[in-house]
Formats: sequence, C-alpha cells, structure tokens
Amino acid sequence: MKLNISLESLKEKALWVRKQTLLIHKIAPETRLASSLSAVEILVSLYYGKILNFDPKNLTWEGRDRLIVSKGHGSIALYPILADMGFFDKEELMRVCKEDSFLGGIPDTLIPGYETINGSLGHGLGAACGVALALKRKGNDAKVFVLIGDGELYEGSVWEAVMFGGQHRLDNIIAIIDNNKACMLGRCENIINLEPLPEKFRTHKWSAERIDGHDTKQVHKTFMRLKSDKGNKPKVLIADTVKGKGVPSLESDPMSHVKSLKPEDIDDAIARLR
Repeated sequence: MKLNISLESLKEKALWVRKQTLLIHKIAPETRLASSLSAVEILVSLYYGKILNFDPKNLTWEGRDRLIVSKGHGSIALYPILADMGFFDKEELMRVCKEDSFLGGIPDTLIPGYETINGSLGHGLGAACGVALALKRKGNDAKVFVLIGDGELYEGSVWEAVMFGGQHRLDNIIAIIDNNKACMLGRCENIINLEPLPEKFRTHKWSAERIDGHDTKQVHKTFMRLKSDKGNKPKVLIADTVKGKGVPSLESDPMSHVKSLKPEDIDDAIARLR
C-alpha cells in the first residue's frame, strides 16, 4: 500500500501535540505527563495519518473504527488531538481538571471521542474483545484499536482477554502496547520482566510484531498494513517507546509516572522540544 500522507506533517503534528500536552500539564499538574508523552506518535498516526475512520459530528456512527484507550491515566495527549479534529472546542483545553470541565485527569465517556471508561486499568482489552465480537456478529467491518500500557500487562484481566481474543479469532482487533518500560513503581524489568512479549501473544494465537514507537514512518506504515491484513488472528503491535519522550528530566527518571513538573520547567521543556 502506498504511503499517501506527508511524514513531515505527521512529525510536525507530533511536536505540536507534545507542546500542547505540556501546556495541559501546566494547567493541571495532577495529569500523568510522562506516560502521555510516550504515546504521541502512535496517537498522531492513528488520527492525522487517516488510519481511523471517524466522524466528530456523529459520535455513534456505526461505521466508525473504535479506539479504546485502556491506559487512560496516560492519555492526556489525546485531548489536543480530539479538539483539533473537532470533537469539542479548543477552548476546553484551558479548563482541564477545572470545575465543570468534562476533561478530567482520568478521561471518561463524558469526553466526545472517548469510547470507554478507562479506569481501573487492565480492562480495555476485555472491552475491545466484546466490541469486536459484537461487530463481527453484526457483519460490521469496522476495526477495534486498543492502546494498552506495558505496566497494565501485570493485570490478570488482560491475559484473560488475550486468551479469549485468540480463541475466537477476533481478527478485527489491533492492540497497541505502549512499551515505555516503566510503570508507577519503577522500571518494569525490575518488577516483573515482561519479555519476550511477542512470544507470549503468539502462544495465544495472536500475530505479533515490534516497532520503534517514535519512528513516525514505521508506525504509520505498520498501521496501514495491519488494518488491511486479511489474516484470521487478532493483532498486537508492540511499540517500543520512551516514557516522558522529549523531556530529559522525565526520560531519565524511573519514577516519572508520578512526577509533576514545575511551571518554569515546563516552559523550558517546550522551548527545547524539537
């Protein structure tokens, strides 16, 4: 399949989304910044790369692809994208976590464009399996994308869903692991080593592959190929990413998941982003 999207435009959007995410954190320091920054290229490719089918003026359109953001706490980077796409007014971005705002520190279905409630963690893949099964039984060709944090893989409910998806050949699911290698308690390798991840999914009848989750070209081309894949297995894309991508003080801190930046540090980080 030919690549018909400007890679430069996707990179520019990723830079813009990173800056907007930092500005949101400046307004609402309770938001999870580091885990939001690791998924930026993934989210930009899905929306600006025309991978997802959606209509911001018709949220319940049956033909839409479903994106379930299971790593809800770390998905604040999706706020500026949804506003830019017309799901809600951009002015709302300045009211994150404020009284009467529907944009909370933990997203929920009050937000136009969010399909599911995303906490407690570990339930997104199970929800995706249910949606995927229902779509297949209706004869609906829409795809179900689900974004999962690697720390979420510690939850038993995730592996119940992995077994279910493989058993029932839910080939309309594309799961994306934001594999930033850190969770709330520190580096994953020091808590429960998750590797080799691809083999764990393949054991349960999934197709699995691994990419650099910050390589815009690779991310976008892989999404295009997976969406048109006619294999009869659910698919998982393990995207190797960096927690806190773009902000050196977060990238180097194993406890970055719970770290908030001071306003002056955010201004400095934005000025240094390239």
